[in-house]
Amino acid sequence: MQVLLDDDLGRLTLRRLRPWHRLLAHCLAARLDRDLAGGASPESSALLAARAMRLTSMTFRRELAASLRRMHGRPPRVPLYLPRIRQFGSGLAGLADNLVEKGPVPVQGVAMVTQVLADGTGPFYSKACREDLGAIIERASGALRG
Repeated sequence: MQVLLDDDLGRLTLRRLRPWHRLLAHCLAARLDRDLAGGASPESSALLAARAMRLTSMTFRRELAASLRRMHGRPPRVPLYLPRIRQFGSGLAGLADNLVEKGPVPVQGVAMVTQVLADGTGPFYSKACREDLGAIIERASGALRG
């Protein structure tokens, strides 16, 4: 598999993605997701490119959308702060719809969703969290639309 990566002169060049790049990207997923959510270019390293490929795959996006939809549909396996989730149910449904739209999506938006879902102290899980879930949904939806 090949990807476009920045070279030393700031040009995009075709490089081979090795199996160990995908393995290491999986092991460093949380850090790479944080970088991608923050706007890091997937072309800046083989690890970011490998993670971006995984995040933007239709399979991953469908799984992520299904996770969002399950949050208010059936009893959770992990403790969730359901009043906040119910308050933003339509926004979460819209975000899930954005994730599964046909065609490519910007990796930054997908990474933003993975970050908020993985944050056990974040607005999905903690009543004490003061982050604005509506603003998070809006930013992620905007990033997914490009």
